[in-house]
Amino acid sequence: MASKLFLTVAVVAAALSFIAAADYVRSPPREMLRSPSSSEPPSSAQQVHISLAGANHMRISWITSDEKSPSLVEYGTSPNSYTSKAQGENTSYTYLTYKSGKIHHAVIGPLRDQTTYYYKCGGAGPEFQLRTPPSKLPVTLAVAGDLGQTGWTKSTLDHIARLQHDLLLLPGDLSYADYIQPAWDSFGQLVQPLASTRPWMVTQGNHDKEKIPVLEHSFLSYNSRWKMPYQESGSGSNLYYSFDVAGVHVIMLASYTDYDVNSDQYKWLKGDLSKVNRGRTPWILAVFHVPWYNSNEAHQGEGDGMMAAIEPLLHAAAVDVVFAGHVHAYERTKRVFNGKSDPCGFVHITIGDGGNREGLARRYKEQQPEWSVFREASFGHGELNIVNSTHAFWSWHRNDDDEPVISDKVWINSLLSSGCPAKRSNGLRKLPLAP
Repeated sequence: MASKLFLTVAVVAAALSFIAAADYVRSPPREMLRSPSSSEPPSSAQQVHISLAGANHMRISWITSDEKSPSLVEYGTSPNSYTSKAQGENTSYTYLTYKSGKIHHAVIGPLRDQTTYYYKCGGAGPEFQLRTPPSKLPVTLAVAGDLGQTGWTKSTLDHIARLQHDLLLLPGDLSYADYIQPAWDSFGQLVQPLASTRPWMVTQGNHDKEKIPVLEHSFLSYNSRWKMPYQESGSGSNLYYSFDVAGVHVIMLASYTDYDVNSDQYKWLKGDLSKVNRGRTPWILAVFHVPWYNSNEAHQGEGDGMMAAIEPLLHAAAVDVVFAGHVHAYERTKRVFNGKSDPCGFVHITIGDGGNREGLARRYKEQQPEWSVFREASFGHGELNIVNSTHAFWSWHRNDDDEPVISDKVWINSLLSSGCPAKRSNGLRKLPLAP
């Protein structure tokens, strides 16, 4: 199913004049992409994307315009030869005058690691293929936030497709539909070539909220279309969850729901972190939308409330790296905690520069904080190659004339190798938890 995208928001047309890196002049904004109406049969799977769904399992999600189409996935390790099948569930939603297609979710598995599987959705349409992540390190994660649907988005996705990555992390702001529901459909079409082949693990941003008081609830479209493994991780909300991949425990958090010590998210997070086995997952990552450490003029202070509540939990659990979006620019910090550098803190990376229609956040604070290492207002994506239990290589790839130019790179040592987790072994138990 595909609906034509009608967006009323104009493309930012102003030239990008502020130079974050003195030797680089950024290219101008690019046009909005508009996906043509699909000529596929109503029963054909569209907007296909996959995500992890617990140990050795994947969730396949797709949409059909045929309401009678079954929520069935057939799959196997050879093309057009399906030895297994999984029956899933389906939903749909209405938003003002818009009616979605039939949204299907089916979990397949158990699956072998680092294996290519071929699959067909609903018994009709094209065959897709996916590759499962490794069960042990090394593992490679692509990272891109605030994607949207512009020419820069397409460039970012093309660059990521060249990576030998195992999954993608997206810290919020997916489609930039902003209440215009057909834009969710065109976004699904845009990302399908990549999102149908590698797991996309996403969390929500402010542009995904779409709440209309009295009329529409928050995150209706997001929750209906992008189901994540929240139940598999013991969470009560699709807005926050966790998962393991290879030797990494990843926590996907919600910037736009309650996070204080009385909240369900806080209680879940504390319980989730307390169960982490650093022998099995020596690395811990956290992903959310609104950055805590930000020297850009945009969105200053918006993450302070969440930071006050949640940062002590991440510090006590010795989280290694935090990824955020929201600010349409790139910034990497030293290891930080409580507003300053800390050798047992986390590396904070703001990467809300995937290609959104609003343009770049071009103005940084004149005085660069001591904890800020590298900052630049350019579109791009990141790659985290976690080599073993002690070392990972991070690189940020600026979009430059359609070539992914590595502009920032650094080796990161795990906190496990520094002894920080052992020093704070009782830290989580001492932090507050409302009765």
